[in-house]
Parts: sequence; structure tokens; C-alpha cells
Amino acid sequence: MLRRLYDWTLSLAARKSAEYWLAFIAFIESSVFLVPADVLFLPMAIARPDRAYRYALIATVASVLGGIAGWFLGHYAYEAVAKPVLEFYGKLDDFEALRISSGTGFILLMLVTSGLAHLPPIKVVTILSGVIGVNLWIFILSAIVARGARFLFLAWLLRKYGEPIRHFVEERLGLIAAAAAAILILLYIVVRYAL
Repeated sequence: MLRRLYDWTLSLAARKSAEYWLAFIAFIESSVFLVPADVLFLPMAIARPDRAYRYALIATVASVLGGIAGWFLGHYAYEAVAKPVLEFYGKLDDFEALRISSGTGFILLMLVTSGLAHLPPIKVVTILSGVIGVNLWIFILSAIVARGARFLFLAWLLRKYGEPIRHFVEERLGLIAAAAAAILILLYIVVRYAL
């Protein structure tokens, strides 16, 4: 099923309505959807490198708005809506463990790492942010920075290197972003506990 969902999302890049689909998928990815917007963003930016930054802006704005929706889901509708979504994806136990052990600083760090490397999935972090009551304005600013950095960096890579970078991005960017995320987490731990 996951592969069919991935293929369907990828097929949307060829449609005239691709920008609307990109906005829609970036929005719902940040609160409930499984497939990341990159699946649609990458082929669109490769097909039209002159519009890569436009697509990055669309994806960023929609993703941040979706993150705000996730925050509201967590804050106002955790039991009725968010909890069943997390159960559906098999993430409820992980979520509850994070909920108990997380403070605002850690949530903001996870927002950056999920924005850059999808670790943990963005929908988990946006809902968790609402549940524990992270300040909405700080959340929005962090989401803009994290999601904007990801999409703008991808747009820059695709404009500069074109098709050859696509395979690199698809195969290795997650690892590079995960390494950067690990460094950020390590820095946070050092600053928080060692200093």
C-alpha cells in the first residue's frame, strides 16, 4: 500500500495542477499524511528548475500551515482526532514516551530535525507541540526556519546541479540531514547538561 501511495504522489508532478497538489501534500504531511512533500517537490523542480524557488516557497508555506493545523490538533483535539491518527500509524507509544519526557527546548530541536531530515516525522512533532503547549509563535518561527531551509536548500541544489543531483538527493540527503540532526542533538545535550 505504501508503494502505491508513493507512486500516486509522484504521478501528481506531471499534472497541470501540480502546484496545488504540492501545497495540499505539504500541508497534510505536517499533520496527518505519511508521504513527504519531497516526493512531489523533487520531480517538479527538476522538470522546471526556473520555478524551483517558487515550488520551495509553496511547499514551505503549506507545510508551516499544516504544522499549525497539527499544533491545533494536538492542543485542542488530541483525544478525539490526533490520538487515533497516531494509533493508525503505529506511533502512539513513541508519542506518549516523548510526551512524558519532552520540554519546549527538546520539542523545538525535534522540530528542526524533523524539518530537515524527517526524524522524527513532522506530524508527530507538530501534534506533540500542541499537546505540551509549546508557544505557538515560537513554534511557527521554528517551523518556517526548519521547513524553509529544507525546501530552499533542495531548490538551490536542483537549480545548480539539475538532474545529476536528483539521485544524490533521493539516496543520500536523508543520511546527510540525519547526521546534521544528530550533531544538533549532541550540541543540545552538551549545552544543556555539560555547561
